[in-house]
Amino acid sequence: MRFEGKVALVTGGSRGIGKATALALAKEGCSVIVNYNKNQAKAQEVVDEITRMKSQAIPVGCDVSMRSEVENMFKLTVERFGKVDILVNNAAIMETPLFLDTTDDVWDRSMKTNLKSVFICTQVAAKHMIPRKYGKIVNIASNSGIGTACTGDVAYGVAKAGVIQLTKHTALELGQYGITVNCVAPGATETEMLRGNMTDQQYSDFIKGRKSITSLGIVGRPEDIANVVLFFSSDDSRFVTGRTLLVDGGRRDFI
Repeated sequence: MRFEGKVALVTGGSRGIGKATALALAKEGCSVIVNYNKNQAKAQEVVDEITRMKSQAIPVGCDVSMRSEVENMFKLTVERFGKVDILVNNAAIMETPLFLDTTDDVWDRSMKTNLKSVFICTQVAAKHMIPRKYGKIVNIASNSGIGTACTGDVAYGVAKAGVIQLTKHTALELGQYGITVNCVAPGATETEMLRGNMTDQQYSDFIKGRKSITSLGIVGRPEDIANVVLFFSSDDSRFVTGRTLLVDGGRRDFI
C-alpha cells in the first residue's frame, strides 16, 4: 500500500495506459481523479472499479489543453481531497498522416493535446504542490519522441520529444520545492489509441511487425507502463528526477 493517503490525478484516465495507471494506483491505496475529455461513461466505469477496491475516485471532465478547465479540475480535486500529491500527464491523441500529408490542423491538434496540455497541467499542479514541498509528476511520452518509431507519426513524435524536454526543464526548476518530474516513454502498447481505425488484419500485421523489432519479441500491455509510472509516483524514486525511461521491450531499429 505505497500510496495509502495519497491523491493522484491521471489525465486521460478513462482508457488505455491512463486507465491501467488509475487502477494500479488505487490498488495500492491511492485516491484517484480520473480525468476524461468526452467519454464520461468510460471514466465512470474506471471509478466504479476503483470503488470496488475500497479506494476513492471521482471522474472529472476537462479539456486538458484549456487552462481555465484545468484550473477548475484542480480546484475540484483540492475541494474533494484536500491536496494533489501525484499528477500523471497521460492524455494524448495520435493522427498518422505521412509528413507531406500532415496539415496545419493535424499539427496544431497534436501540439495542443500532446504537449501544451502537459505544460498547463504541470504548471497548475506545481502551484498546488509547492506550498506543501512535495509532489510527483510523471509524463507519458513515447519512443517516437526519441527515435524513428514509424512513418506517419511526425506531429505525434515531435510533440512527445517536446514532452521529454519539458520534463527536464520542469524537473530542474521544481526540484527545489521537493517535486520530482520524470517521464515514461512507451513503445508499442496494445491500446485503443494504437489500434485506431485499423482492421483486424492490419492490426495483427502491425503487432507482428512491432514484436519482430524488439529484443523481447513482445509488445507492451497498459499494465506494463503503469508499473513504471507507479515507481516514479512513489517515494521509491525520491532520488530520481528529470529522467526519461524507455519501456519498449528493447526496440532495436532506432535512427
